[in-house]
Amino acid sequence: MSSNKVIVTIAPTGGMASKQQNPHLPTQPDEIARDVVDCHNAGASVVAIHARRPDGEATCNPAIYRDINRRIRERCDIVINNSTGGGVNGDMVRKADNGYWEILWEERIKGMEAGAEMCTLDATTINASFEGRELLMNTPPSRCRELALGMKQRGIKPEWEVFSPTHILQDVTALIEAGFDEPPYFINLVLNVHRGFQNAMPYSPRVLQMMVDCLPKQSIFCVSGIGPAQLPAAMNALLLGGHVRVGLEDNLYYRQGELATNVQLTERVVRLVRELGFEPATPAEAREIMGLPRRDAAVLPEFAPGAAVEA
Repeated sequence: MSSNKVIVTIAPTGGMASKQQNPHLPTQPDEIARDVVDCHNAGASVVAIHARRPDGEATCNPAIYRDINRRIRERCDIVINNSTGGGVNGDMVRKADNGYWEILWEERIKGMEAGAEMCTLDATTINASFEGRELLMNTPPSRCRELALGMKQRGIKPEWEVFSPTHILQDVTALIEAGFDEPPYFINLVLNVHRGFQNAMPYSPRVLQMMVDCLPKQSIFCVSGIGPAQLPAAMNALLLGGHVRVGLEDNLYYRQGELATNVQLTERVVRLVRELGFEPATPAEAREIMGLPRRDAAVLPEFAPGAAVEA
C-alpha cells in the first residue's frame, strides 16, 4: 500500500445536531444514504453513521441502522461504521431516579446488531453537557469489555473513540493488550469538544502531537476536530501521518457564518489532501490499511463486501 494514501471519513449526521441548526443535516435513511453516496463519489472511503428516528431524534435501533446500511451498500462500497454512542435525546436517554440523565447502555449496544463492518467503541465514561442537561454515558471497564467482545464475536472492527490521553493509555491499551482487537488499531482522536464533554481535550498542534505520542504501537489514527477545529485538525493529522474526518456531525459550518453540506466539506478536504501530495484511499484501500475484514473474525458482518446482504 502506497504511504501517500489517506482515509477520508465522512460523519454525516451525529447524535446531537438538528435540522434547526443546519437544514442540510441528513436525518432519515434516504437523506443519509444520498449524502453518503455523494461523499463517496467525492473521495470519502469510510462513513461514520448515526441513526435517527422519524422525528429526527437519536436512536440505535438496528432496523433503522440496517435500512441506512442497505441503501448505502446498494449504491457504493464505502466502509460502513455504525455508532454505539448513540446520541443525547430520543431513544438514547432517560432521567434516572436520582435526577441525573443517562445515555442508556441497553440502547447503545444495539448499534452492533445491524451488520456494519466497523462500530465506534467509546471505552470510557463521559459526562456530556447539552442544552442545559448533564448526561452520563457510563462505560466502566466491564462494559468496555462487553462492547469489545461483542464486536469481536460479530467480526466487527472497532474504531476506538478517545478524548484524552488517559483514554488511550488506560482504557484502549488495556483492551488491546487483552486481545480484543488486532493490529492495525484504528483510533479516532476527538478534539475540541472540551466545552461539552468533561475531561475532553481542546485542539492545538501541541495537544494533537501529545495524543499521537500516546498511541499504542501498530496504531493508525484519524482526527475529529470539532467545530472550527475541523479543518486545521485535519491538516495537522496529515502532517503527522494520520487520516482525516469531516462532516456535519462534527462541524455545521463551511466557514464562519456559512452553513455547510457534507459534500462541500468532503470536496474541500479531498482538494487539500491532494494539494499536500497525498491521495484519498478508495474503500478497498481503506480496508487494507485498517485490516478489514478482521483476520480473527468467526463471521463476516452482513454489509462487508462479499457477504450476502438480506433483501
